[in-house]
Amino acid sequence: MKVLAIGDVIGKPGRDAVKIILPELKQTYSPELIVANGENTAGGIGITPATADELFNMGVDVITSGNHVWAQREIHDYLNGPKPVIRPLNYPPGTPGRGFITQDGTAVVNIIGRTYMNAYDCPFRGVDKVLAEMAEDVKVIIVDFHAEATSEKMAMGRYLDGRVSAVLGTHTHVATADAQIFSGGTAYVTDIGMVGPKDSVIGDDNKAVIDRFLTQIPRRLAVASDRRIIFNAVVVVVDEASGKARGIERIYREVNI
Repeated sequence: MKVLAIGDVIGKPGRDAVKIILPELKQTYSPELIVANGENTAGGIGITPATADELFNMGVDVITSGNHVWAQREIHDYLNGPKPVIRPLNYPPGTPGRGFITQDGTAVVNIIGRTYMNAYDCPFRGVDKVLAEMAEDVKVIIVDFHAEATSEKMAMGRYLDGRVSAVLGTHTHVATADAQIFSGGTAYVTDIGMVGPKDSVIGDDNKAVIDRFLTQIPRRLAVASDRRIIFNAVVVVVDEASGKARGIERIYREVNI
């Protein structure tokens, strides 16, 4: 089984790039499952029902998210609906939505880190609970770990090695060069990267970000205007019988939109 996991999709430029590049990747790799992190699809921060549906219409099967999932209020009720958009499972009880989804022996799990982030519930214990309750016929388990610190991501990968098919990092928007298969059969990468403007600071306008660092004045950041878009993703090959990963390949594309 091949799983295509797409990094954080940034605003309209990112959505446009997915629309252009995804058909080629589907033809080349024939993935049975396509996952994308969509928490920045709406103007660079948050996700709306419209941007979620746009990704689904392009062929994405499951949308994961992170700390920006609540930025657009119209998504709150949508998260409780039938569409496969998930939020990190270690948010407090009573939060809208769900933290994992299962279908046909496959699960996608979303967790969020705590280091340099907010005071979320423990992601390690949270994912332990979910795995303990997972049906026995669910063998392929893909985890999106939305976290800042590389050490926390690596620790989670080692912690889940042999228990899930893949631990794939998101959130930093910077692709890392450490895609690998751990000894227990879990595919791992610290960060998939992003789908967003190349001439930017992790997708945002350069000047606005630099000004914020220089002045320390909070301000809303705009998606960069560069029409050269980078597309970061990984393809994970999983043995469906055992749930063990057999390979992980990094994908990098550029497109002008």
